[in-house]
Amino acid sequence: MPFADSDRVRYTARVFYAFLMVVAIAGIALYLFVILREVPGAAEERLGIYEDLPHDINKWQPDADSAEGKQALAQGLQREVRLYFAESKKKLIRQVRYRSASTNAIERAEPDVVIKRKRVKR
Repeated sequence: MPFADSDRVRYTARVFYAFLMVVAIAGIALYLFVILREVPGAAEERLGIYEDLPHDINKWQPDADSAEGKQALAQGLQREVRLYFAESKKKLIRQVRYRSASTNAIERAEPDVVIKRKRVKR
């Protein structure tokens, strides 16, 4: 007989309490996920609101000060940067494009970079 009766009771109790803890943690996680996602204002109240968007959003700005901008000028290109707010996805995106200095035509663009916005408690 591998287990004595008292050992079997202790083992069963440990397994039961471990299962109970797993179910409780899963229930709490599911509750928080649903509440923060579906209740209007719940995430802002508990986590804070997103910081304000920049004032020059959606406007292309020439970038001649950065290392990439100086390198582009040496190649006869003008580097332009803008911050774009995608309303549908609620994401702030940095976009970069390079224009020809002589023809003003867009030569190439860098891949979009999503900028993580910080939450601010108010």
